[in-house]
Amino acid sequence: MHHIPRLYVDQDLAAGLTLALNGEQSHYVAKVMRQRVGGVLRLFNGRDGEWKCEITKSDRKQVDLTVGSSQFRAQTICPDLHLVFAPIKRSRMEFIVEKATELGVRHMQIARSEYANQKSVRLERLHSIMREAAEQTERLDLPDLAAESSLQDWLSGWTGGRNLIFCDESGAEGGSGTRPILDALNASLEHEHCTILIGPEGGFSATERAQIRKLPSAIPVSLGPRILRADTAAIAALSLVQAVRGDWRN
Repeated sequence: MHHIPRLYVDQDLAAGLTLALNGEQSHYVAKVMRQRVGGVLRLFNGRDGEWKCEITKSDRKQVDLTVGSSQFRAQTICPDLHLVFAPIKRSRMEFIVEKATELGVRHMQIARSEYANQKSVRLERLHSIMREAAEQTERLDLPDLAAESSLQDWLSGWTGGRNLIFCDESGAEGGSGTRPILDALNASLEHEHCTILIGPEGGFSATERAQIRKLPSAIPVSLGPRILRADTAAIAALSLVQAVRGDWRN
């Protein structure tokens, strides 16, 4: 089954339905993938599972498909794992979004902190990266990417009910109150689900760190003796959470 090309669509999927791909996807299927009438694709939309679909029309402007009679796979969703990160250099932020999608994050939030220096965030580009990553990694859902907010607004909206894994770069310098992340994850935590919080390249300010530490369920953790780049820290923390408390255990 994995040899059959796979594509995300935002249209409903059910046996016997016909659908037309948009212009960008039609070009990709016809010109890049070189698929012709009679070819088969696997389609998913994050709601209706994955379906085998046959191409009934294929040219550079329009590709039409008919959904087959049965699902390849029923709908599943990734673990309830959230990632909150500050905007950083564009290429590195895109790397975070791509790898977080591959690693099974369900929700992402960009929160602009005091030392964040990236001025603009191209949400449309990040959504495209998430779709491509989901297509390639066989996941059946897409992460939810929330609109950018300030860190202060995000902190004000925190109500608890989740473990807040606060990756505090001061822990690498012997900051008080931090624990090695593996020690924290292997302990008996108050809640079932986790949110990971990563700062910008310049780190959080002292005021921000103090505010974060006061939040209900905040768990300040260290990612080792070296201060990691923001994108490295995000991937390291996500991998450890998935390995210890997520679906890597299955």
